[in-house]
Amino acid sequence: MEHESSQQTVDAERTAPWGEQIVEGLTTYGERAGDALLYSSGYLAVIAMVELAIVMTILGIEANPAPLVVALVTFAVYSYDRLVDVDADEMSNPRQSAFIRRHRDVLYLLASVSYGFAVALSVLGGPFALAITLLPGMFGVLYASDWIPSVGVQVARFKDILVVNTAVVAFAWAVTLTFLPLTFAGRMFTPAAGVVFCYFFLRSFVDTELPNVGDIESDRASGVSTLPIVLGVRGARYALYGVDLLSLGLVVFAIGTDLVSSGVAAAMGVGILYSLVLVSRIGRTDDYELLNLVSECEYLLVGGVMAAVVVLGV
Repeated sequence: MEHESSQQTVDAERTAPWGEQIVEGLTTYGERAGDALLYSSGYLAVIAMVELAIVMTILGIEANPAPLVVALVTFAVYSYDRLVDVDADEMSNPRQSAFIRRHRDVLYLLASVSYGFAVALSVLGGPFALAITLLPGMFGVLYASDWIPSVGVQVARFKDILVVNTAVVAFAWAVTLTFLPLTFAGRMFTPAAGVVFCYFFLRSFVDTELPNVGDIESDRASGVSTLPIVLGVRGARYALYGVDLLSLGLVVFAIGTDLVSSGVAAAMGVGILYSLVLVSRIGRTDDYELLNLVSECEYLLVGGVMAAVVVLGV
């Protein structure tokens, strides 16, 4: 009977309309591609390219390889981070952890090739571009490694130190996003570039700290000190409100001193207001995986508004 049932299933699949088979196949492969893009950090590489486009638009920098370099570095750094934290992430993000375990070897190879290719491309921009490209990887080691000699504190890893852990990540990305396109274009640092640096430092701070709300249990088990653990969920929400408001103040200052155009300031402001809405959901939602994903899409919104501004000539 079991054999007959299996045979009937096979026969049913063979006799199913070809249109349904195509839809089913596309759905299956689409889900697999979506999982790969989401859990391997591939989507973060796409967002990084949008961030570089935003920087180059604000500073009026012509097209250069910087967006591709940053996308490759982003994919590599975050893939390595997920490989290292696969055990800790099993509690807060089991689906991601399962994906990383299943594709560990392939992901490690892709991450290594991506960083190697990024370094090779950065050579085209000279020694400073090379140094900036290596910076996120170096900070990644300092962030997650415990080999740093003790200097009288209980912890050695930057990842374990309150605020420092988030600030290190934010600083590394702010430097990379701001200085790499400038270096490739042979441009000098300007007050407008200073605004871009501060903007991405503050935005990256929020982007890095927000996921910690959903990782409270795993971070506590690992001995990592974060704002939600020290201040509580409500305190972390108000702290991130403060960072968002600082970002908004920076944009007001930039437009008041003519460092950015009104259209660019509007695009940046829309992104910050979007972030304020999402931060308000901290402690009021149980789906932090979705909240983190939607938060990371802030730059897609800013980039879209900025593209519209460019087209309209505002």
